[in-house]
Amino acid sequence: MMEELLDDAGTVAAARLVHPGDEVAEYVARAAWTVIAEPGDAVAGALIEALGPEEALSAALDETGSLLPPGERGRHASRALAEGRARWRPRAVPETVRQALRSAADVGARLVVPGDDQWPAALDDLGPHAPVALWVRGRVELLVASPRVSMVGARAASGYGEHVAAELAGDLAAAGAVIVSGGAYGIDGAVHRAALGVGGTTIAFLAGGVDRAYPVGHRRLLQQIAVEGAVVSEPPCGTAPTKWRFLARNRLIAALGQATVVVEAGWRSGSLNTAGHAATLGRPLGAVPGPVTSASSAGCHRLLREYDAQCVTSAAEVRELWGQLDDSRSPDETGDPNRTRLLDAMSTRSRLSVEEIARRSGLSPDRVRSLLGLLHLEGDVSLAESGWQRLPSSQRG
Repeated sequence: MMEELLDDAGTVAAARLVHPGDEVAEYVARAAWTVIAEPGDAVAGALIEALGPEEALSAALDETGSLLPPGERGRHASRALAEGRARWRPRAVPETVRQALRSAADVGARLVVPGDDQWPAALDDLGPHAPVALWVRGRVELLVASPRVSMVGARAASGYGEHVAAELAGDLAAAGAVIVSGGAYGIDGAVHRAALGVGGTTIAFLAGGVDRAYPVGHRRLLQQIAVEGAVVSEPPCGTAPTKWRFLARNRLIAALGQATVVVEAGWRSGSLNTAGHAATLGRPLGAVPGPVTSASSAGCHRLLREYDAQCVTSAAEVRELWGQLDDSRSPDETGDPNRTRLLDAMSTRSRLSVEEIARRSGLSPDRVRSLLGLLHLEGDVSLAESGWQRLPSSQRG
């Protein structure tokens, strides 16, 4: 497949338009992966991580298992790879990859890949579920601008929800924050419009290709974002949004934001999916409270009660969320990046057991106990019978 693509002058020319540079084979391979694999495909991610995008593509379309390790691990990997090949092969059509590249070039989209200056390292926290590449229309540099706050909420938003969303997003964007959301009706649209309305910047993650405005009612809004902000997609141009792709898109919104705020959400709102990703990634999570009688705010109240979300009612309180990231000592200052991971995994509002902190941080319980002892001596954490708690910066010695 790669030989056929690289032998075609039109494909190479389109690849150079969407990503200038000498590594044309890598860019074409990554573009091909966005075509053949669904967003967040962990088998594809692991294969690319192990072999690189070009060799992984060859392995994906090859029937041999010579690259697999022996024993039980090899049998498990063989099953996963066989299932992956069954998913990928029907889409491994060179003309489809050519069309994706040509369509991106036609609409002025860029292909951003790991290693680029504009690649957001925050997405690498997704591990094998990280995107292999991103298609972007607009200002690609916004992907690495800071601070970035993800704001999501109900599509069927109330007047209260849209008002609060616009107030928060407008204040934050006016102060220089990049507002990240999903381009949908309701809260998403309100925060995008508010950011643009104050001359700020915003990023819209789509579940389909960046050449397809969805929802159609937001065509003009998405066109404006593509000029003044950035419209981003994991699937290539021409891809239609589906329910699964919306859910997969949510993990990117959560990962890119240095904090995530849910403005309004019902008990089973899709916004809770984004919040769950943010919590899993250790990102600060905020929720806007609403009337206790409002079903539209039941999801936010659930986040406050069950997900250890912070209650936020103003832009200043949202800024405190990502300010938590700045409170901890940097790895350069401490000499141990695990200290930062540990502090990010802890809460200033509730006490956690060593086992829970280990689960959240990805460190071993023994390592957690060792670090907690040092941080306790330095006045960064406190201990009680109910567990460990991170102290706010104002209470540290």
